[in-house]
Order: sequence, then C-alpha cells, then structure tokens
Amino acid sequence: MNIKMLSAAVAALAFTSAAQAQSAGSVELGAGWIHEAPQSSSSPLVTYSVNGTVLNQATPGTGATVPGSDTLGVNATYFITDHIATEFVFGIPPKFELDGTGVLQPFGKLGTVREWTPTLLFKYYFAGADAKLRPYLGAGVAYTWFTGGQITNGAFQQTIGGPGSSSTVSASSAWSPVINAGLSYQFTKHLYGIVSLSYLKLKTTATINNSSALTGLNVVEKANIKINPLVSYVSLAYRF
Repeated sequence: MNIKMLSAAVAALAFTSAAQAQSAGSVELGAGWIHEAPQSSSSPLVTYSVNGTVLNQATPGTGATVPGSDTLGVNATYFITDHIATEFVFGIPPKFELDGTGVLQPFGKLGTVREWTPTLLFKYYFAGADAKLRPYLGAGVAYTWFTGGQITNGAFQQTIGGPGSSSTVSASSAWSPVINAGLSYQFTKHLYGIVSLSYLKLKTTATINNSSALTGLNVVEKANIKINPLVSYVSLAYRF
C-alpha cells in the first residue's frame, strides 16, 4: 500500500512540474505593444476613369509611402506538444498615415486609414519545456483589410478631384505569408515575457473615388502600394 501511495505521489509531482512549464496542453494569454514599420513603396497614381470612361493613365513621378504606427496587441498561444505551438495575434487597428512622395511630396500627409491584421502562427520552440529562456521560429498567415480611409489634405483633394470635390477611399484586402522569430522568458511559474519580430509580404490597391458637384466630374484614382511591414511585439503572457 505504501509503495502504491509513494508511486501515486511521484506521478502527481511529475504532473505538477510539467504543468508549470510551456508543455503540451498549456495555454498562454498575453497583451503588449506592437510597432509596425512598413517597408513601403507605391506605383504612380493612375487616373483610372473619368465619368465612367476608362483612361488608365499614370501620372509619372507620383507616389506614396506609409510611416510606422503603434498599437496594443493581444495573443493566445496553445502548445500542441512541448515544442510546437499555435498562436493567434491581433492588434487594436492602428491608424496609418499616407505621405506623398515624388511630385506629391510637397503635399505632405495625404490621408489616413486603419489596418486590421489578425494573424495565425505555427511556432517551434527550442530548449526544454521547463527552460526559462526559449527561442522560437514561426510561420503563418495574416488576413488584412482596411477601414476608415479618408483624404485629409484639402489641397491634394482639389488637385485630384477638382474644385468642390469630395472623396471616398478604399483599399483591397489581402492574405499575406508571415515569418516570425522570438524569445520567451519565464519570470515566474505563470508569467512570461515575450519579444518577437515578424515580416509580412503585404500589398494593397488603394482606390480614391472623387466627385465634384461644381464640375459634375467623377474621377477614380488608383495606386498599388507595397506595405511589407516589420512587426515588433513585446508582451507579458500568463500561462494557465
């Protein structure tokens, strides 16, 4: 009887020790700071149509770039095995500026848009499940869409749409491959610090639909924009 009780106690201790590590079946919930640094470029602005007549005429020397932005991120991680985990990451949609380049550079900031990019990753953790410091590599996919696009520069608006014009702005959604690398550090048996860097291969087509009540013109402008962001994420996670 004593041997059975001792064996049961040893087994329970082993289970408890495993449960205190990033082992199979563990779940982590985290939150932290996301910085998105686009490596952006764009094609020239194209006058796609005027009053429904397709022109598809590029304006040489025009372009735009997207500066960086910061937001709050959340993540949920599930360990399938001691070394393989799947993670869902989502940031409160950051607002990005669109700045003119080339002949549009004198306008400065042209407009703004919000970006939504939920991301699913599969990660491989190195070192043992109970190691304090665990580097990892990951890959996955992100789906990006944009909302709240608007032209905020009045002079630019009148240039592309004519006197008294107003505009609506949209951008195409896209799936993007993601590569990821990071470090996880165990502060306590439940609290972890996480630092990661991801790269997304992301591009979109921005469409500006301009209408003027004064001239009766409807002008549609388009531009292909490569965003290709480097995304830094620093967070604290709680392991259940």
